[in-house]
Formats: sequence, C-alpha cells, structure tokens
Amino acid sequence: MARIPLPLPEDMTPEQQRVHDAVLAGPRGQMIGPLRAAIHSPELAERWSRLGEFLRYQTCLPARVTELAIIVTGRRWTSQVEWWVHARIGLEAGLPQDAVEAIRDGGVPVFDDAGDAAVYEFARQLQQEGKPDLDSYRAVEHRWGARGVVELTAVIGYYTLVAMTLNAHEIPLPDGVEAPLGPLSETGLAVLPAARVAAGQGA
Repeated sequence: MARIPLPLPEDMTPEQQRVHDAVLAGPRGQMIGPLRAAIHSPELAERWSRLGEFLRYQTCLPARVTELAIIVTGRRWTSQVEWWVHARIGLEAGLPQDAVEAIRDGGVPVFDDAGDAAVYEFARQLQQEGKPDLDSYRAVEHRWGARGVVELTAVIGYYTLVAMTLNAHEIPLPDGVEAPLGPLSETGLAVLPAARVAAGQGA
C-alpha cells in the first residue's frame, strides 16, 4: 500500500484531471508509476511528464540503450516498479535476456554489443561513483556524440528521480505482481559489478 493517497480519476481536481487526460493521450497511454504521486502537484506532474516523454521517446539514443540505462538505475535503487516496467520493455527492444537477468541478480552482465557494455558501465559508474571514468565517457561519446552523452546522463538522472519517488512513497506494483528484485545490500542501494564484452566482439 502506498504511503500517500493515489487519487482515482473521479476524485481528481480539474487541474489534476487535465494532466491525467494529457498523459493518457500521450505515448505512455496510462497513468502509472511516479506520476501517480506527482499528480498531487499538478504543475510538477505536467512538467515531469513532458520531460519523461522526451527522455523516453525522443532522444538520439536507441530504445535498447535507453532501457538499459533505466534498468541499471532501477537495480541500483532496488526500485521494483521501475524494474518491472522497463526490464520487459528492454527485452522487447533487444537487450539480451542473460544480461538483464545478471543485472537483476547482481551478477556480471556479458554483452555481445560493446555499445551496450559502454552504456552499462557509464550508468553503473555514474550511480555508484558519482561520475563515469573518462574511458566510459568517451566510449559513449564516440558512438552517439556530445548530444548522446548529454541525453544519456539526463536519462539516468531522470530515472533516479523516478526511482526515488517510487521508493519514497512506496508506489505499489499492480495487484498479483510479485516484487522482481531481491535485496543486494543492507542499505537497498545495490552495488553492481563491471560488465564484460563477449569474446570476439569488437568496439
């Protein structure tokens, strides 16, 4: 059960209803996750939704890359809803199932694509060290340019906000869905190992 009320459409103020209807009409198509909490501040929810739509659907990054950065963030914060939503989308976008399962379980993910490994390392280091090392930064920049490295950083920062919001307010998973993530540390902040690139795969 959430720590705060999660208003149903029929209980919303006109301002909340306007934001709710705009979310339903947009690419998300449904009101889930942190927006269920943010709707208590309609202006915040409206701006949040627009930023999220851009970072999710309109950056220069491939969807697979975006979803990988999101699940690294969700695993770091042990954010159940974030992982449940985005691990499935990541698999649909082409992420290797073995790598996704390794991230979930705190194991070493092995990627055939060196670009995927670079994004994983960028996200992992930014989450755990406060910034990626220069090699990880340049690897992302080499593939997607200055715009790509800026947008990837923004994706990770935005989905950290999402994870914090979901965790702070204990936004629940849908009825009947079991928590997909187990604890990897006593604090709840998972420590993830470095990735590997499969033998024979070049940069």
